[in-house]
Amino acid sequence: MKKLILAMAIVVLAAGVQAKKNVLMILVDDLKPELGTYGSDFVHSPNLDQLASRGMRFDRAYCNQAVCAPSRNNLMVGLRSTSTGLYGLGQGFRKVVPDAVTLTQYFMQNGYTAEGVGKVFHIGHGNYGDAASWSSPFHPDKVVDYVLEESTDGQLTREEALFANEQLGNIGNLQRGAAWEKADVKDDAYADGRIALEGIRRLKKFKESGEPFFLALGFTKPHLPFCAPTKYWDLYQSEQFSLTERDTPPDGAPSYAGKPKAHEMTAYKPVPKDGGHIPNDMQRTLIHGYFASLSYMDAQVGRVLAELDRLDMADDTIVMLWGDHGWHFGDHGSWTKHTNYEQDNRIPLMFVAPGVATPGSSTMAYAETVDIYPTLAELAGLPTPKVSQGLDGMSLVPVLKNPNASVRNHAYHAFNRGPRIGRAIRTDRYRMVEWKRPGAPETEAEYELYDYKMDTLEKKNIAQSSPEVLFDMKAILATHPEAKASDNGKKSKNKK
Repeated sequence: MKKLILAMAIVVLAAGVQAKKNVLMILVDDLKPELGTYGSDFVHSPNLDQLASRGMRFDRAYCNQAVCAPSRNNLMVGLRSTSTGLYGLGQGFRKVVPDAVTLTQYFMQNGYTAEGVGKVFHIGHGNYGDAASWSSPFHPDKVVDYVLEESTDGQLTREEALFANEQLGNIGNLQRGAAWEKADVKDDAYADGRIALEGIRRLKKFKESGEPFFLALGFTKPHLPFCAPTKYWDLYQSEQFSLTERDTPPDGAPSYAGKPKAHEMTAYKPVPKDGGHIPNDMQRTLIHGYFASLSYMDAQVGRVLAELDRLDMADDTIVMLWGDHGWHFGDHGSWTKHTNYEQDNRIPLMFVAPGVATPGSSTMAYAETVDIYPTLAELAGLPTPKVSQGLDGMSLVPVLKNPNASVRNHAYHAFNRGPRIGRAIRTDRYRMVEWKRPGAPETEAEYELYDYKMDTLEKKNIAQSSPEVLFDMKAILATHPEAKASDNGKKSKNKK
């Protein structure tokens, strides 16, 4: 077999045909751009920092919706939520765009083997992923993963059931699992360790076969519950974490715009069930658990990257790392995600593109999740995608070649509150959010406007006091199509 592969390589080189670049796409759940490479010097993230040093870090990257399932649809289908009407968790994208060609399908159509491990599409809450997007069956692992009996009392918990698509009609009768777990176990006791092991196994297989590959690895931490081996908890002390300066919604914001209660947190003990105030010591433990989980995930990513180097595949592999959305630490009275504010929507994004992106570079150019699809296609030398669903994004390759370049002058994202859709525009200085029902006249809209030069914490909505700025921001929003109404209707449940 090795002789055959070598002979084929010689033929390809003799013909002057360039070998295809492989793709390693690393997805991380609930990851804020709170890493050493992004300036957070207290965070232990050596492997992600080292990954950034090998390519380009995007400092103004934004998701298109701050919740797991829609954000991953945005990535894989290349459409914003406002283009599909999919804002919730429980409905697969093929019910709306049945003939869509996903990112991995497009690579498969161009001669690649595409495989996935961990969490890529959101699986759970009645959603089952997309078998058509993979060359072989997808390899999932647990998002909610405990090793200590005390965390569950030996019973199936409501979040375990939701993510496993079990007892979906009985969730309210199941007990809560622990919000965090500190266990003296090896890394592979939890899902991210197993995901790394499986990713390493796939890399070895691809090295042996020589086939061009697209490998998607979806790491689950730091998603709740914050479960990680003891050694990662020991990297931090709960006392070192400061609590938010602003734990109330912005002054003058619509009452529905924020997320004043803990919501997703309430699914875990000992967080107050009513979503009310979380005691300060518990807040610090939760933040501690988030960063312990982040450092645990970082170590697992490092194992995969080390194997890529050991196999001498790095020069032939494009590596992309993406966080599906940000996370609140009590700011505005919110925890987790589900808003249109900065902490929820700004994400980490890195590209290692050998021969294209300068190692150790960074850029202030705007990027959106939907830009990843056309960017990876161009980096791999594939034809510009002409897919049935169309694409909302633009290739970032001009920025990867020149960090001072840009392909857009703002970022666009959205979130829904019942029938209202909050469409947001983020520019260098401002964010505007327009709240209204799709199709309703502009006179029914309510607006938020924040000035990040004067108010980095989004303390005050200045929409009414800054009509000229609001007018200019509305003009930018007018360049985007009207949002589609939620396809889930009143059943949309943005919880995870």
